Amino acid sequence: MLFGALEAGGTKMVCAIGNENGEILNRVSIPTETPEVTLPKLLEYFQGKEILALGIGCFGPIDLNESSETFGYITTTPKLGMDRYEQEQN
Repeated sequence: MLFGALEAGGTKMVCAIGNENGEILNRVSIPTETPEVTLPKLLEYFQGKEILALGIGCFGPIDLNESSETFGYITTTPKLGMDRYEQEQN
């Protein structure tokens, strides 16, 4: 079983893949820039990794209300451009 981890910080995003034994198998650090620059890099890292779940530590509160229009969004943050950002789906 593989699990993903994302620590979203103001200066960098740390992404990792680990297993059920707590072993980190791979880790990268991606500079935090605008959402348009940073988010595609995060998605690219996790694509094809076949993770069971993704844990996220974030620099702002996330809307956890599943019935909300902004479910999963970062609601407020001092990191400019990241609050309520919605990436277009292709």
